[in-house]
Amino acid sequence: MPDNVKMWTQNVPVEYDALTQIANMASLPILAGHIAVMPDVHVGIGATVGTVIPTRNAIIPAAVGVDIGCGMCAIRLSIKADDLPNKLLKVRTAIESAVPVGFNAHDDTISTYHDGIEGINLHRKMKTLRDEFQHLAIIDKVTEFKADNVWKQLGTLGGGNHFIEVCIDENKDVWVVLHSGSRNVGNRIGSVAIAMAKEIALKVDRTLPDKALAWLDDGTPEFDMYIAGLNWAQNYAAINREVMMHIVLQTLHNELPRQFVTTAELVNCHHNYAREEIMPDGSKAWVTRKGAVSALKGEMGIIPGSMGAKSFIVSGKGNIDSYSSCSHGAGRQHSRGAAKKRFTREDLIKQTAGVECRKDTGVLDEIPKAYKDIDKVMKAQEDLVDIVHTLKQVLCVKG
Repeated sequence: MPDNVKMWTQNVPVEYDALTQIANMASLPILAGHIAVMPDVHVGIGATVGTVIPTRNAIIPAAVGVDIGCGMCAIRLSIKADDLPNKLLKVRTAIESAVPVGFNAHDDTISTYHDGIEGINLHRKMKTLRDEFQHLAIIDKVTEFKADNVWKQLGTLGGGNHFIEVCIDENKDVWVVLHSGSRNVGNRIGSVAIAMAKEIALKVDRTLPDKALAWLDDGTPEFDMYIAGLNWAQNYAAINREVMMHIVLQTLHNELPRQFVTTAELVNCHHNYAREEIMPDGSKAWVTRKGAVSALKGEMGIIPGSMGAKSFIVSGKGNIDSYSSCSHGAGRQHSRGAAKKRFTREDLIKQTAGVECRKDTGVLDEIPKAYKDIDKVMKAQEDLVDIVHTLKQVLCVKG
């Protein structure tokens, strides 16, 4: 590996193609420091997933990706494992009915205005999103786009590896954990920015090891347009998770035999995003976390395993070498296509034993063994985070 790469992958396998992508990124002239590689690293589009990339006066839209602001949300409840029903199928079905998954959306914009103080605060956040949306110049470049769908998708899960889980921690406390991003609008903003960066690279005859690593330069209209869209989409993603959590908690109040309150502050963290940060030398740079979580000293984060493994609530150690970052999960060891070829429905049933979840071939690409060993991943980043709670899911809704 090049000298400007630092890796936290001890005893965790990294595929050859991922190493090639890391070397490609390390050759870019816009880097503001070394590249930090997390233990869950695997091949992405242009840039590896599980990487922290600092850039000076430039940003790489494809490194952020098209699921802008994708991340996690978790909260602890006042009930214990014994307070849950013995069978959770009815609860899972109720959540799946309340939260649209895949390409589905709500029939109309969700309103939380009459749901107490938290509902009013959410209502205000959604109103601010609407007001700011009107000023996003990058949206004018999106074709075949229905703005109404932006608001109908607030509070929806999406597909792929997005999920909603009910989990139990080491104290038998119940948690709700979910994973989602900025839905179609974030995808469109990201796609437009990637196309603009590639077009500019072609126009100026910019030499790139991979055309997906094309960047936008600070001080240009395209850069300003993207940054405004990026910041808005990241905020949309965070609020999407809050709205979804609100819906799930309401559903659980209706379905569980015992009422509850929340007993910890909501943890809501991005793991596909970029923001301007202060570098170790005191200068400013754009830090892109593509499949990585901010882990400032004392900052709370979430590192999920697969739907058959453990997940972790963590506290950051503020490791300067990792730009105060940690992994965003276990990381794939088999692509979606490879997982479907390698495993069977019987494997899925066996690997998700004890978890109330879909066990059909439609989620075979999310089978636990498609992911790396989460215990090895956590061991490799002991100098990045402290484990605060260890969670085991008992219910999982997949996108």
